[in-house]
Amino acid sequence: MKVRKLKGSFERGPAADLWRKTLGQIPSVFGRLVYLASLRDQNTGRYEHHGMSQVFGEDEADQSLRESHGRTFADWLCFGLEQQKADLDLYLSSFEPDKRTILETWIRLAPYRNLVPASAREVERRLYLTDLEALLDLLKNEYAVVSPDPDA
Repeated sequence: MKVRKLKGSFERGPAADLWRKTLGQIPSVFGRLVYLASLRDQNTGRYEHHGMSQVFGEDEADQSLRESHGRTFADWLCFGLEQQKADLDLYLSSFEPDKRTILETWIRLAPYRNLVPASAREVERRLYLTDLEALLDLLKNEYAVVSPDPDA
């Protein structure tokens, strides 16, 4: 996937540094989304990255990570379903050997719901979930994943 060129204040500073050193190394937009969401403390909503905090301070690191998360989420939403599927396939290709297990877990636990940035509007949240659940249905068929029995 193409790496987004940073604009304005994003051209320099912690976000640009993060983008070049870390996010630019992650080949899929969905993978970047997973990475950025993993830096958010689930209890406080603050983003934490030790290296960035050491260099730029906790508040600047939090703000830069928050903005990067929002922009990456917006990039994902701008993709059509075909592009999202290709990007998701690229993300899943980094997990060997059993993509079925990952898909079964996603269907059962829905961890992808935690990837939405707090700044996302409700309509963006719904679009993301609708698209991702449609993609999971496609992948479920592609990998012959059986849905868990809700009565079990």
